[in-house]
Amino acid sequence: MRLTEALTARVPPFSGESGRLAGRSDLPTEAEYAAATAALMAGAPPSGAVWIFAYGSLIWNPEFDYAEERLGVVAGWRRSFCIGWVRLYRGTPERPGIALGLQGGGSCKGVVFRLAPETLAENLARVVRREHPVRFDRPHMRWVTARTDAGPVRALVVIADRSHPAFLPDLPEEVVVEALATAAGERGTSADYLRSTVEHLEARGIHDRYLWRMQDLVAERLERGARRD
Repeated sequence: MRLTEALTARVPPFSGESGRLAGRSDLPTEAEYAAATAALMAGAPPSGAVWIFAYGSLIWNPEFDYAEERLGVVAGWRRSFCIGWVRLYRGTPERPGIALGLQGGGSCKGVVFRLAPETLAENLARVVRREHPVRFDRPHMRWVTARTDAGPVRALVVIADRSHPAFLPDLPEEVVVEALATAAGERGTSADYLRSTVEHLEARGIHDRYLWRMQDLVAERLERGARRD
């Protein structure tokens, strides 16, 4: 992989207070989180099994407990850096980033995690909190069918909402590359996010051609910057 840890380390790290989550006035309330979790549970399959489909950082940093994991494929959705501009987690107002989402078209191979029945509510609530750091009109998650070697499962997945102003599906490739090569926030740099995602997908035998191209282009941008320095 061209985008090495040494290259991503060239991106200046986050500093200061701008772009921090703590202290914001638009954080969801406990009641809003509880309502969102209940609304998602209302769509659960009759079996009561809840799976989470992960296609990005949830694969390598799930922040919830699970009982089982499998490789899975979701039809009709594909990975795309189409959510922006990111001013939290891996971006700031001064150095905004762009986040990976699922937008319509193609298919996506990722990992499905089954939440343990005995801690189902607790761990689903963790997912909802993680994926909705600021106030939202409705959960950015939906139920989909994921194909696995052991049969299909119904899983919750975060998608890019086409009606949301943060949905940016038609950005020029060079704009996306520049954001990924420069943005940083309190959770790290966007370049390192990309590197980690590709690395963990490859470790599971998942080769995403789009992400592979993006890591190559971001690496080229960082190499070019290093030569100028």
